[in-house]
Amino acid sequence: MDLSLLKRRTELEWVIEPRGKMRVPGLLFASEPLVRAMDHKVFEQVTNVATLPGIRAASMAMPDAHWGYGFAVGGVAAFDPDGGVVSAGGVGFDISCGVRCLRTRLTRADVEPKKKDLADALFRAIPAGVGSRGRIRLSGDEMDRMLRGGARWAVEKGWGEKGDLERIEEGGAMRDARPEAVSDRARARMRDEVGTLGSGNHYLEVQEVAEVHDAAAAEAFGLVVGDVVISIHCGSRGFGHQIGTEALREMLDAGRKHGIDLPDRELACAPIRSKEGEHYLGAMRAAINVALANRQVLTHLTREAVGSVLPQSDLTLLYDVSHNTCKVETHEVDGKPREVYVHRKGATRAWGPGHPGLPDRLRSVGQPVLIGGTMGTSSWVLAGTEKGMRASFGSACHGAGRSMSRHQALKQWNGKQVVAELESRGILIRSPSLRGVAEEAPGAYKDVTEVVEVTEKAGLARRVAKLLPIVTIKG
Repeated sequence: MDLSLLKRRTELEWVIEPRGKMRVPGLLFASEPLVRAMDHKVFEQVTNVATLPGIRAASMAMPDAHWGYGFAVGGVAAFDPDGGVVSAGGVGFDISCGVRCLRTRLTRADVEPKKKDLADALFRAIPAGVGSRGRIRLSGDEMDRMLRGGARWAVEKGWGEKGDLERIEEGGAMRDARPEAVSDRARARMRDEVGTLGSGNHYLEVQEVAEVHDAAAAEAFGLVVGDVVISIHCGSRGFGHQIGTEALREMLDAGRKHGIDLPDRELACAPIRSKEGEHYLGAMRAAINVALANRQVLTHLTREAVGSVLPQSDLTLLYDVSHNTCKVETHEVDGKPREVYVHRKGATRAWGPGHPGLPDRLRSVGQPVLIGGTMGTSSWVLAGTEKGMRASFGSACHGAGRSMSRHQALKQWNGKQVVAELESRGILIRSPSLRGVAEEAPGAYKDVTEVVEVTEKAGLARRVAKLLPIVTIKG
């Protein structure tokens, strides 16, 4: 990105001054090297979002931002309920894609002798890859119950423990979901995808806690150096994609009807208080519940698989948080608490200490913020901050962020070579697709540690623990 287009406000804050039809400034949280590495399209998309009706404070981008559909991946924008809009492009196609982290009561020393057996057991248990199908097939009535109940529905069906729910965003079930707003096509796509990992950048990973950076938060989170955790990264599968695809078509018509002038048709949106806006929000909330249910069922399958190899394990949930959503939250705007609709696309909710929406045991240190890396590098656990609540509507980065397209990655890496290289470093990969492994090669992503360090220095979240991969199940 051309730095002359930006005004440097602080070392890690870059402003796009309002011009033309921009209603608010653009704001990038990034170091100079990360800004320079961003595609110019990020500048265009942050600028375009700033023109949307009802946007408050700024159109923002996190340190891992890169080009996306309409909104940049890593984009954050909040809108007034009255006069503001909701945009499917500001949520993304994989609605409620997120990360769940499980503590295991195991150490690296426990896992290492059984590592291959564990990798094979997880690969057998977790349906992964394009078109993967699960063991659960839902009837129409059961589908409606899942769309309303999310992880709560899954726990009631026996796929999990009641104690899991307090560690899940929204207590495991997103309110105001509207199953009646979901099309037959979306339902058909999800009928047998519950409990599947999917493809792309989704994964299940066995990880070692390699470093602790905040002792108090690590203690509250139950993380100790040498311990093993398991992270699950996936979302609402084909269901969310179908909801997003249909909404974009409907919102283009709605925008024209409501007189919304768009700089890019990919920013298709509808007034929050309109019929079209409420329809999308109801369907999107149902998709959030699909993702929460999906990760809950995967947790159950993971517990079974790990227990079959390491019966002394005890998998408990640290936290589950999404990074492709639009949610109604209260934030300080112009010095006053206001209800706003916060779009986070490839950006993680990161509530600070004291937030009433956090479980009692976590409230004093802030929300766990789960940051995925790549199968050959580190992942991170962060904690939300008070500054982040004010500066970014309680949002932080969500991962490393791609530095090249999947097509470019395929030209540079071979799946077999990636698997062999990682195995030589003690990291076992299991995947149904060597092409998918090549597309997700560690070198195709930015340095996640640099992204996380910038996130911390900018005050959006603070580092708690660094996680290193031991076994990765890739879609």
